[in-house]
Amino acid sequence: MTRLPSISGRECMRALEKVGFVAIRQKGSHVFMRRDDPFAQTVVPDHSEIRRGTLRNILRQAGLTVDEFIALL
Repeated sequence: MTRLPSISGRECMRALEKVGFVAIRQKGSHVFMRRDDPFAQTVVPDHSEIRRGTLRNILRQAGLTVDEFIALL
């Protein structure tokens, strides 16, 4: 399995938008994103660097593998 990259919250949001996620609201530095078909919802922290465990959890909620996510970057 490929190692997770160290990316910012903005880069993560741009990659998720490519697979149909849209930002629905923001509270502080956390952006709530949703995709309708198939339904998935996740929260992305708008930080300069997302921790690897947090990024892995975002990918799990989005239904993406690490390799699929890296291809979107």
